[in-house]
Amino acid sequence: MQHSIKAAASFVGQGLHSGRPATLTIRPAGADQGIWFRRTDIALGDARIPAIWDVVERTALCTRLVNGAGASVSTVEHVMAALAGCGITNAIIDIDGPEVPILDGSAAPFVRGILAKGIVALDAPSRVIEILRPVEVSQGAATARLLPNPLMEIAFEIDFDEAAIGRQGREIVVENGSFVRELCDSRTFCRQADVDMMHDRGLALGGTMENSVVFDGDKVLSPGGLRHADEPVRHKMLDALGDLALAGAPILGRYEGIRAGHSLTNTLLRAVFADSANYRLVTCTEALAARLPGAGVTRDEIPEVA
Repeated sequence: MQHSIKAAASFVGQGLHSGRPATLTIRPAGADQGIWFRRTDIALGDARIPAIWDVVERTALCTRLVNGAGASVSTVEHVMAALAGCGITNAIIDIDGPEVPILDGSAAPFVRGILAKGIVALDAPSRVIEILRPVEVSQGAATARLLPNPLMEIAFEIDFDEAAIGRQGREIVVENGSFVRELCDSRTFCRQADVDMMHDRGLALGGTMENSVVFDGDKVLSPGGLRHADEPVRHKMLDALGDLALAGAPILGRYEGIRAGHSLTNTLLRAVFADSANYRLVTCTEALAARLPGAGVTRDEIPEVA
């Protein structure tokens, strides 16, 4: 069955890059509607923005969606990951500004809000996108690929000069509540040198030590340190799930990212959908639906650290 949130859940905070305050509300939607953002601060013109891969304006720092009328919403990856990880495929997301609130820098606040309101099954079968053959894209030292696989799986590798990050790798089968248990509380991260550079350029105006993990050489500067020893690679996997959710349905396939970011993952989706031989849309059996991301997830699976 397809799913939506049972009742509206609201979140208030500032955007990571703009520093502007915004209120975001996830509302129920009917079967086969998909996920849409709605800019409530836009009075004239088309304020609805579909959460789909082909309206992504590719940037290095976040995922930004832009509709045909020019209305946009940025930094959607964490709320999209929360929706995907909770198994929600239909929702209307009202927002009164151009950027999703960063909250604590992870997807955990969105997950907590969604599960507090509850998830409702809709009278329509779940559908998934099955990857039929390998598709790979690269840019410089970064690579992203999707491979045929019976379930959704994410594998990621990162390699940073900072000793506190270094080289990290992890993989996960994204079924049932695994995203909520293992990834949702991992926060966005950056190097102190990047913070200084972005501030000089008027970027990351809403970034703080409370909503980003900041590294400097072998030191973790953010109060309280890390939630997980490998929190950076877990967050990259969180981002990847949010970006892959823009496919429009759960993916049956193995995603492998090596130093990949938002832009490259979107390039990968574009490559997949450029050739119909790469994929097919499949109606789920009851057994498969029971193993999709979010199936049967409960509130007590959210990590206590978050």
